[in-house]
Amino acid sequence: MIAAKKVVVVIPALDEAASLPQVLAEVWERAAGWVDEIVVVDGGSADGTPEAAARGGARLVVEMRRGYGRALAAGIAAAPDAAIFAFMDADGSDDPADLPRLIAPVRDGQADLVLGTRLGGRIAKDAMPAHQRFGNWLAGFLIRRLYSRRITDLSPMRAVRAETLLALDMREMTYGWPTEMIVKAVRRGCRVLELPVNYRSRLGGKSKISGTVKGTLLSAHFILSVTLRHTILPSNPCTPNAPDPDRHGKSPARGNDEDTPVPAANP
Repeated sequence: MIAAKKVVVVIPALDEAASLPQVLAEVWERAAGWVDEIVVVDGGSADGTPEAAARGGARLVVEMRRGYGRALAAGIAAAPDAAIFAFMDADGSDDPADLPRLIAPVRDGQADLVLGTRLGGRIAKDAMPAHQRFGNWLAGFLIRRLYSRRITDLSPMRAVRAETLLALDMREMTYGWPTEMIVKAVRRGCRVLELPVNYRSRLGGKSKISGTVKGTLLSAHFILSVTLRHTILPSNPCTPNAPDPDRHGKSPARGNDEDTPVPAANP
């Protein structure tokens, strides 16, 4: 069990004023007692997103340089006293009621990284288009074949020990950031767990990734390149303050647990 248990939720946002107030209200209400601070990282919104973050009780961090991973890195850097980080999107598609389920195994010392899998929960009819489902399937297939680990989804919703995150030495500043976290954690032998989460329709706006052809293609490029690239890079154990894996020796990857079942979502 983690002694210092400060939990910080990091939410990247760009022009999400239509959805952010409800998202923040739901985090405080549905994850009460589990979340100590919310950090909203704004990428230069022009619709009042920063003001919505402040009104909703979040700490605002501004990161004008574009990139999904860069926004999350800025949020992490803003909370050096966190023991656990959780991540979710600002558009309302992630259900804050799932946060306690993801945080609990990390807090209780049962996992280093907990990934939400939308395929184990309820998905709203229009929430995940066909090309997004195919991209998830392809990434999961490659991770299973290349890293001997069953991963069913690349959901943005996840929780991780702060010390583990530091040891992973995250480098991707793009859409490849979530995939980098998974493959590095698997190769380093971290305790990785998947739990079901629900996936809702957006509360407003248009997805920057699945909602555009450019976003979809860029996301697919970064996800696939990161998945493949890390098969040839050396790795280190899942320990705090581990050396840079790009410059040091290799450690054995996690054993094959590809047949671990994914629990069913709560109704």
